[in-house]
Amino acid sequence: MNKKVLFLFISLISIKSVLAQDTFNTMFYNLLNFPSQTVPANRIDHLSIILTDYQPDIFMVCELNNEAGANSIINMMQDDINPNYAMASFKLNTSDDAIGNQNDLQNLIFFNSEKFSLESQIIIPTLYRDFNHYKLKLNTTNQETTPLYLDVIVGHLKASNGVDNRELRLQMVNDLDLYLNTLPINTHLLLAGDFNLYTSAEPAFQKLITPENHITFIDPANKIGAWHNNTDYIDVFTQSTRTTTGMGGATGGFDDRFDFILTSESMDNASGTNEDLFFVEDSYQVIGNNANVNCYNQDITSNNCAADNDPNTADFSFAIREALYNFSDHLPVTLQIQANQQFLSVPEYTTFNYYEIIGTNIISNTLDLQTNNQLFTNKKLNIFNTLGQLVKSIPLNNTETHHIDVSYLSNGLYYITTPNFNVKPLKFVKVH
Repeated sequence: MNKKVLFLFISLISIKSVLAQDTFNTMFYNLLNFPSQTVPANRIDHLSIILTDYQPDIFMVCELNNEAGANSIINMMQDDINPNYAMASFKLNTSDDAIGNQNDLQNLIFFNSEKFSLESQIIIPTLYRDFNHYKLKLNTTNQETTPLYLDVIVGHLKASNGVDNRELRLQMVNDLDLYLNTLPINTHLLLAGDFNLYTSAEPAFQKLITPENHITFIDPANKIGAWHNNTDYIDVFTQSTRTTTGMGGATGGFDDRFDFILTSESMDNASGTNEDLFFVEDSYQVIGNNANVNCYNQDITSNNCAADNDPNTADFSFAIREALYNFSDHLPVTLQIQANQQFLSVPEYTTFNYYEIIGTNIISNTLDLQTNNQLFTNKKLNIFNTLGQLVKSIPLNNTETHHIDVSYLSNGLYYITTPNFNVKPLKFVKVH
């Protein structure tokens, strides 16, 4: 075979291999007594900003109070982000509440139904609070012949320090482990939750990661250690976003790692041998955490919590940190997962070659737009609020770049569209 032809053949195989993979976003978030915690008002608007920015394909939560709260979240996600979001069935806690009434704190998942189908959901009772197990099937091109499944378990371990609480956390994990023994050993499993762990030396965490388990968990962040009040682990701190009182939750400032997404060993591709479903290396992230050591014990909105000029660290804006501060005393944790198959193609509208937002879609004062001046000369764009009310018309001229003053608009979500073309509306979030 001609060497050039052989090289081309190998290159095409390599390209096909790359294209045959897809990644998706997962997020876990402690919702802080949602919706019963009513201060500050309109918390759902702050959650919209957070989710619109990250757009999780699987959104796992705890501290959800009731079905009305679940419905408000799914409605917001469908309206503001993607109409194809779905949620699992809302279930009340069933575990023994003799220790304390836990029936107002539930777990749930929301997911992108373009990419996943919910195959089953099972309640895993413990002595204190339920774990909830959701089995998802990936909607891939090869789903009929070689289906891929992701099992997701969400939990919320007993809070607070002290010997008795550590023992309760361990007993809950022991109850979970008995259930895990009934699953296939090669199950691809995410375990997400608020685990209230102060150190990896706690028996509950050691029980999760012991190699002797039928299913052993690993920490994709690779940050095993004594997290509490230890700035060596500040990049994985998740609580507390606040030092002020009156908003519910903890007020101690930024000093703890309580929230996790762990994976089964079957999802670790460090050796390069896992070809089905695995987490993307270095994709574990705490949203709103700029890994700035000056943020220790601070409000997440503090200037001390801004990016620290290190190009290798995150850069979460004040607008995102403000939304996080207002919504919960926790920060969400995220992880990207890669599959060896492609998701089914879903027809989408596109704004490419029509109009697009320059930079972030979280806007304080000026909305920067780029338009195709050949298509839009002497035409206009319209801005609508979530009630469908026209709030501004933007006449377009021969220039491609437009700087639009939106400082006077109320905080919230807005849509940009045009009466002349059938294209998907753009969205932006007005803050401040």
